[in-house]
Amino acid sequence: MTTIGFIGSGNIGSTLARLALAAGHEVVLSNSRGPETLTDLVADLGDAARAGTAEEAAAAGDLVVLTVPLRAYRDVPAAPLAGKVVVDTCNYYPERDGAFPELDEESTTTSELVQAHLGSARVVKAFGNIFFRNLAELGRPSGSPERSALPVAGDDAPAKADAVAFLDAVGYDAVDVGPLAEGWRYQRDTPAYVAPYADTERDMASRQATARDLEPLLAAAQRYRDMA
Repeated sequence: MTTIGFIGSGNIGSTLARLALAAGHEVVLSNSRGPETLTDLVADLGDAARAGTAEEAAAAGDLVVLTVPLRAYRDVPAAPLAGKVVVDTCNYYPERDGAFPELDEESTTTSELVQAHLGSARVVKAFGNIFFRNLAELGRPSGSPERSALPVAGDDAPAKADAVAFLDAVGYDAVDVGPLAEGWRYQRDTPAYVAPYADTERDMASRQATARDLEPLLAAAQRYRDMA
């Protein structure tokens, strides 16, 4: 049985933990406030879930999901993540995270910052472009015609394959966008961010977004950047 470690247990983290448990994984959850603050969540999730420190979640995870505010990425412990696949969901919100000049200048991307901090960890960007309620509702079994897709980006092909396998286990197809440097194509304020999965006219009601739906939106991101 594979163990998924979670560094961060907010809306995306707790939602993915539920999906991982339903897929037969064990989970180790952590947050910045300490394991004791996760007692209720772990009790709700069941016997295959436990709480720990960020270091413990990193060490326990066969695959680790990083889902913290971007401002906190430098606090993530790098040593226990050495060589591990880290699925990065982080997004940049200047009003929350403060200004990152290198991101404002578009000289790098959020996941490249995370990769630089973590060193030998094998970072894959995924799950950051979907609202957590849509993520909880849209998963479907492999082969279902109603299956939605999520974009992934990464520099390490085997790590990306592991991340895609995790997406598949929790109910999603994947669209490979290329290296981490292309992860900006589904960040905030791009066509592939949130909107493909949510009908905003009906209070974020979930709607299917297949790989075929996503591909032109990912390509359109370049036009949005050129117009900025």
